[in-house]
Amino acid sequence: MPRAKLKRFDENKSLHNLLQDGKEGFNELKGNWNKDHFKNELPITVEMGCGKGEYTIGLARQFKDANFIGVDIKGDRLWVGSKQAIDEGLEQVAFLRTLIHNIEGFFAPQEIDTIWITFPDPRPKDRDIKRRLTSPRFLEIYKKLLKKGGKVYFKTDNTALFEYTLEVLNERNDVLDLNYTFDLYDSDYVDDHYGIKTNFEQKYLDLGEKIKYLKFTFDT
Repeated sequence: MPRAKLKRFDENKSLHNLLQDGKEGFNELKGNWNKDHFKNELPITVEMGCGKGEYTIGLARQFKDANFIGVDIKGDRLWVGSKQAIDEGLEQVAFLRTLIHNIEGFFAPQEIDTIWITFPDPRPKDRDIKRRLTSPRFLEIYKKLLKKGGKVYFKTDNTALFEYTLEVLNERNDVLDLNYTFDLYDSDYVDDHYGIKTNFEQKYLDLGEKIKYLKFTFDT
């Protein structure tokens, strides 16, 4: 393993806004984010598969009256977001190192106000359908964890994944206010992303790829 990555993993152990296995209280976060970590009662936004936390950080810059949690399993990527949040004094930002399919172990039912899913792995192979972050399996988890009226936002450059997601959502009878576009930057929803672009997103925009976007709520 590269020395730089090992150094990041070691530093992660002492970063107060990065929660991972081995740290005190890691297995006691469920239902206690506001009380024990943030020490406030502000609404919680969670970014699933946050990578380096660019979107989590971007949202926190825009909204000081909410808490933001980026979730990912890659410790070296989370180090980037964690350090940036600390450097910018964004105390309403935290990062959780875990697999998304374990997320129910870290959030109580109706603990989350908003979920963002930004540029997830499209998992194109049929055998990986259940691992897509917009598959029925994950949608059921999001529905359980979201408060009544909570919103889900989804951005991707991958047309096949976007079409799959729309198909899954349209087959459900508990999805309200589904709005979508196959070209975010030439749509009425362009302001929904608050001008935040990840490096990954900009890369595909530079290649001429259109960004797909949707939002909805669950009828709970």
